[in-house]
Amino acid sequence: MAIPTGLGKQEAEGSAWRLMEVGETSQLSALAQKISGESLPHNDALVIQARVANYDVLRVFVENVYHEGEITLPLTLGTGDLRKTMMTVFTVVDAPSSYNIILGRPSMNEMRVVASTYHQKIKFPVRGRVGEVKGDQPSSRRCYGETVRVDQKKAKREGKGKESQEEVTRERKVHFVADDEQEMVEIEPGKHVWVVRDINASTRVNLLNCLKTNIGVFAWSQQKLAGISPQVAEHKLNILPRSRPMKQKKRHFGPEKDKVIEEQVGELLRAGHIREVQFPTWLSNVVLVPKSTGKWRMCVDFRDLNKVYPKDCYPLPRIDQLVDSTSGCELLSFLDAYQGYHQIPLALEDQDKASFITSGGTFYYVVMPFGLKNAGATYQRLMNHVFQRQIGRTIEVYVDDILIKTREVSIY
Repeated sequence: MAIPTGLGKQEAEGSAWRLMEVGETSQLSALAQKISGESLPHNDALVIQARVANYDVLRVFVENVYHEGEITLPLTLGTGDLRKTMMTVFTVVDAPSSYNIILGRPSMNEMRVVASTYHQKIKFPVRGRVGEVKGDQPSSRRCYGETVRVDQKKAKREGKGKESQEEVTRERKVHFVADDEQEMVEIEPGKHVWVVRDINASTRVNLLNCLKTNIGVFAWSQQKLAGISPQVAEHKLNILPRSRPMKQKKRHFGPEKDKVIEEQVGELLRAGHIREVQFPTWLSNVVLVPKSTGKWRMCVDFRDLNKVYPKDCYPLPRIDQLVDSTSGCELLSFLDAYQGYHQIPLALEDQDKASFITSGGTFYYVVMPFGLKNAGATYQRLMNHVFQRQIGRTIEVYVDDILIKTREVSIY
């Protein structure tokens, strides 16, 4: 088909569309390049200029997302008495995403939802009361990790005196494993680890053999913790001079929570992490914090104590940078330091200040407890000192969470 010459812009564009209809792709490409000057072929996104409400809007992104349609379903937020349900119109689109549903402003406005990314919560009114939904941080990090991809090149040399390089581009995806994708494996009686279900069989065998060979490296109970020498790390409060000691009035818990507190205090006594005290100058209450497993963790309300000493500004790693540093790795192993804070001794002159009261008596810590303002900074300083040659190479550390990253898994 011959392309008409001397056409105006509109006529030329009309010819281009007619060529598209009859399938003359080669002539279409030539005509399109002649009209607009773009280089072909390409995979560039389509960005245009449009006029919206009598204003010129630049950089309008045109996305070819196919809308399957709309469906109205009941949306429920909250649980129990603080539950709110509303019929919501969902727009179904054919587009890959790490998220199953995106909650938009229309639904949020109708349900009068207030969201806070800092507090990882949304709140909304329910019959004169306030309902809330907590954010799922592990899922949030998994969704972020699934967007991290990397192209990696591998060079191979073959033949004596000759070099040949083969570039293999592989798209890898960092996948954060959910609880239902793991299984508990017993490497010795009473000693378990979690292993991803779909791991390669040879890799699984090698991994478990490595753990069994080095099983003595790990502590499986508080009594087995060796602790850190004060010459390596020691936590000091550095209380400001002339600070007045504070004694909190004892809080009362129910029988069920008192039993939990009694059990955890007993474990701390048997491990040697706390001792009884008779005449403390400082005294704080215990608090029970729910864990993700549904159990309780006993902490101490050190807010009064935290007010009378300065903040340690030792920097903590950035979570997003740690996630990015794992891109391209074929195997990730996660270690959680067992009772990590309790492995660092508390300075002798500060031990009586870390006293707390329960229904069973008064006690003080001889090791660094949770809840102190600078405990995280002290622990991160220790980890950076211990793993200074490996951080950034084979491991990443955020306080007491350790990630071992393997660039390539050798199958042998």
